[in-house]
Amino acid sequence: MKKIERVADYMRQHKLLLVTGESCTSGLIAATLADVPGAGELLDCAFVTYSVQAKQRCLKVSELTLLRHNLTSEPVAREMAIGALGRSRANVAIANTGVVDDTDDEIPAGTQCFAWAFRSQSVPEGVAVFSTTCRFTGDRVSIRRQSAEFALEQIPHYHASHN
Repeated sequence: MKKIERVADYMRQHKLLLVTGESCTSGLIAATLADVPGAGELLDCAFVTYSVQAKQRCLKVSELTLLRHNLTSEPVAREMAIGALGRSRANVAIANTGVVDDTDDEIPAGTQCFAWAFRSQSVPEGVAVFSTTCRFTGDRVSIRRQSAEFALEQIPHYHASHN
């Protein structure tokens, strides 16, 4: 059984419904899950917010966060995940922002910031949020694919850590 199918099985067992807030993966996280049979019961919607303005408008990433942190940062990814969760009926969100090629002088190609947000009654805020930064190698297509798979594969880990 492929890793993503195992993630889908985990999501079914735990009644998880996903929303994504994606930047450089451009919907590939959602599309990767959608390749699994029965994905309609696992995926609510996906936001592709490539531009800064779309991140602000669609996912409510604050201007202050963007001023204090680089666009490729965990704080931005966290706000993207929380924003996506708040604009859907899902109970888990994945967000990512990053650089897939050598267009940024400050951030190496392949740098990806991820966040996972879970609706949770076990935390006072009602949402448990986790984030991490990774660096993948390869060309644009490879980095995007690795990012999408990584993001989905972490759902069981982060879900289990807050329950």
